[in-house]
Amino acid sequence: MVATTAASAFFPVPSPDSVAKATKSGNGPANLGMLKPNSGSGALQVKANAQAPRKINGTSVGLATLPEIVKDEVNKPAAAPRTFINQLPDWSMLLAAITTVFLAAEKQWMMLDWKPKRPDVLVDPFGLGRIVQDGLVYTQNFSIRSYEIGADRTASIDTLMNHLQETALNHVKSAGLLDDGFGSTPEMYKKNLIWVVTKMQVLVNRYPAWGDVVQVDTWVCGSGKNGMRRDWLVRDCKTGETLTRASSLWVMMNKKTRKLSKMPEEVREEIEPYFLNSAPVVEEDDRRLPKLDDNTADFIRTGLTPRWSDLDVNQHVNNVKYIGWILESAPPQILESHEISALTLEYRRECGRDSVLQSLTAIPGNLDSDLKNCGEVECQHLLRLENGAEIVRGRTEWRPKYSINCGVAGEVPAESA
Repeated sequence: MVATTAASAFFPVPSPDSVAKATKSGNGPANLGMLKPNSGSGALQVKANAQAPRKINGTSVGLATLPEIVKDEVNKPAAAPRTFINQLPDWSMLLAAITTVFLAAEKQWMMLDWKPKRPDVLVDPFGLGRIVQDGLVYTQNFSIRSYEIGADRTASIDTLMNHLQETALNHVKSAGLLDDGFGSTPEMYKKNLIWVVTKMQVLVNRYPAWGDVVQVDTWVCGSGKNGMRRDWLVRDCKTGETLTRASSLWVMMNKKTRKLSKMPEEVREEIEPYFLNSAPVVEEDDRRLPKLDDNTADFIRTGLTPRWSDLDVNQHVNNVKYIGWILESAPPQILESHEISALTLEYRRECGRDSVLQSLTAIPGNLDSDLKNCGEVECQHLLRLENGAEIVRGRTEWRPKYSINCGVAGEVPAESA
């Protein structure tokens, strides 16, 4: 069928008029097997119009008139030959669709690129990160969204912590070390090891507002024989101002036994090439964090339970969630009039899906004063299970909202500047 159709494009089928004329005139050989398109099914139909010789042994023979079926065919208008050209699709519709898509994409790109860019500031509208400084520093931009701000239209402490965690994981992924879990390398995956944070320190110079774009730089360093330190530096993309500095300590835990583990030599060989030899971006606060109890705590909140969405891929509560639980027991006067300027957390135990927690807060020396109108305030925190097992000890320092911090923020180490 395909071969017949292709052949008809170059050898058109003779029309019934030509057949009739040839038959009446008697000129030419008999037409056997004339091909004719079937208007009903689109298939080709064979019609035999054989014409016998005029004379046999000197006697005239033949048909006086054409058969009725041939007359009907002669009276019908001839159909256009079925060729390859008239079977092609309508390309104009496809061309119009392609043009519409390109115009829509161009309009979308112009909307993303509406803001003029300074030559010294490169803002990535898609928030994609990149590795710089010979692969030792990872940098990524974040735009502060409307759902990431609080009542005062600035980013919350949870938002900042989520940005820190996101850049840390993206750094490991971009370096090609992410295999499974939260930052596990291939060798860690083979040995059922995962990273867990033991201490986190955050200094906030200023909270970004809704619509601001911040740049987060992060890098890792060695810490003792079995640990790793990760630092962050958060800047305002528009002004270059340092907004936040953070430093954390990490150790390894066996995913099955849930016990701390030493760093295997194979894992050390994987991660040491990515260590940056630099001092901590935040000076370590070695002040002891006291253990609170029912007698020493000023505020207690009980009955806190994790939700399914609070669990990470390692099936324990994400460390950022602890901050929200800690603040559940902070006095409302502080929350309304002050903001966190410094945060220190010591993680002592993981928290699972079925855990029920209690949040304790103490304000040493300031409880009798007017908390709403006082200056800087320090709070001590404890997050524990109902049976008394400690989850997190913490310390927060608060300053009045909208106050101007005149301190000089630290800068990125010279090796990564």
